[in-house]
Amino acid sequence: MTNDPLSPQSNDSQKRLLLALALSFAATAAYTFFFAPKEPPPGAEGADAGVEIAATLDAGTPGMAAVPPPGMDAAPDAGTHAEVPPPPARTVDFARPEVKYTFSSEGAGLTSAVLQGTKMREQQSLTVKEGFEKLFGKDIPPPPQMNVAHPVAGQPLPLAVTIEGGSPLAANTRYAVQEGPTDNGGSVVFTGRQGPWEVTKTVLWPRDGFEFTYTLQVRNTSAQAQTGELKVHYSRAINPEFEHAPSFFGGVGNLSRASCQVGEELHNLSPGDKPPEETRGPISFFGINQQYFLSALYPLDGALNGHCTLTATPTAREVSAGFPLNVAPGQAATFRFGGYAGPKDPDLLRIVPGTELRGVAGLSTTTFHPMLEDTVDFGIWAVVCKILLAVMKFFHGIVGNWGLAIILLTVVVKLALLPLTYRSMVSMEAVKVLQPKMDEIRKKFADDKERQNLEIMKLYQEAKVNPLGGCLPLLIQMPVWIALFTSLRNSFEIYGEPFFGPIWRDLTYKDPTYILPLALGVSMIITQKMQPQMMDAAQARIMTWVMPIIFTFTLLQYPAGLSLYIFTNNVLSIGQQWGLRKWLDRNKNQTGGGTPAVVAAGGGKRK
Repeated sequence: MTNDPLSPQSNDSQKRLLLALALSFAATAAYTFFFAPKEPPPGAEGADAGVEIAATLDAGTPGMAAVPPPGMDAAPDAGTHAEVPPPPARTVDFARPEVKYTFSSEGAGLTSAVLQGTKMREQQSLTVKEGFEKLFGKDIPPPPQMNVAHPVAGQPLPLAVTIEGGSPLAANTRYAVQEGPTDNGGSVVFTGRQGPWEVTKTVLWPRDGFEFTYTLQVRNTSAQAQTGELKVHYSRAINPEFEHAPSFFGGVGNLSRASCQVGEELHNLSPGDKPPEETRGPISFFGINQQYFLSALYPLDGALNGHCTLTATPTAREVSAGFPLNVAPGQAATFRFGGYAGPKDPDLLRIVPGTELRGVAGLSTTTFHPMLEDTVDFGIWAVVCKILLAVMKFFHGIVGNWGLAIILLTVVVKLALLPLTYRSMVSMEAVKVLQPKMDEIRKKFADDKERQNLEIMKLYQEAKVNPLGGCLPLLIQMPVWIALFTSLRNSFEIYGEPFFGPIWRDLTYKDPTYILPLALGVSMIITQKMQPQMMDAAQARIMTWVMPIIFTFTLLQYPAGLSLYIFTNNVLSIGQQWGLRKWLDRNKNQTGGGTPAVVAAGGGKRK
């Protein structure tokens, strides 16, 4: 080994030493300028301490996230936002007496809102076999409880919010959760951050009822003004097993619809419908409008200008309401909504927001009323429907059974139409007296139908008989049938109500045993055979046999309550016809001719 400083070995050692020193200097400089903690600016010690303490407390509290206070995540002049680790995902249950709610922190939306109670169930469809098993006492499992907030896969959760614009907020943003005291009903607060936005959602329940308040506070934590559109979402996945489209022979249907009230117009969308062309304007409420249940949000401070987007597929109903958003730096925009998730009971909907909700939300008695009762749509039959329902409610209050209430309604209608029925019976008896003469005319002009009809009409005029008089009670009954049908398919009061326990377990749904519609058909045939025939034999056979069969086949899929009404009406008509005929025959024997119309038809004279 040599010690000569000019030797090659010595040069290599020096080079390696210089390289090591250079690398050490570079590493020291990099750490100093890029990685070493910086001294806080004067006066900022307290702010840093506050962030550190808040993070420590949040990290040690279950379900809470380390979310810095607004404005602390970036320097005001930088315009940038530090990434905050998302809080852990979790679900939160709130069991109210009327509804059991389940929330997800991922989107701070509902994963379920299950209504409680025996009537708060899906409408069950039974086979004929199951119907008879139920009739003879076998225990058939009930349908599931009604879930008015079943999420749609791949879509925002019900009550989730998004922000569209230059700084978007995703529907699945992770939120921190803080549960409030349950003394006055309960509350939950969700806090989420994304980009410049800090969104705080507060859901508050009163002590009782199907209502809640839903307050959104959207804060701009950046140094620039932010604009966009806030969208509030509500949706419900549909199980086709429990929902069916209406058809003439396939039943009344029970489809739910995506709904939004804009101005004076209520927009409803079902699968296959054309979406509304314009939904911009003052929004009073939006949600999912089912046949007997409703889940809706409505502005507490009056209709808000915005627009609705409605979507309806065979397996989903969705609605989102968009509202303009314009927030200055460090400021917040607040949106206050009321919510309703429950039955479409007009008595409940008429008082939304209710007294309990006003109490917990500090609302006055003049708070905006969203007119949710308009979702109970009786159409052009509204007046008749409300009268029939009032009569049935009165009888239900006395007998405690909706089936008996329908029977008593039938009796009331029958008594109200008794004068017309009497006139109808007189006309039919007069036609019966004229029957031999009409048979002679048909034989005489068998090859000339036009002359045949003219001669028969002349005979009616001479006898002063109205051939349509017998149809008058039936024509008056038709609006009652239609109104009762409309009432049954829209009235939550009768929904799920049985007629004598297991027999016809739901008067608003078809009779699974088909006993009622078949009995109705038999009673209709008997009624037709008791009436005098005003037509030839072929037409009479059609009216006696074919029409009752078609009518029965149509009613097989219609509400059992409607079949019960028509069957009771036919039974009463049979007894009425028999009694009036006996009375007319006795009167005829006593007077020698009967009523004036019958006397004129028979050519006799009154004594």
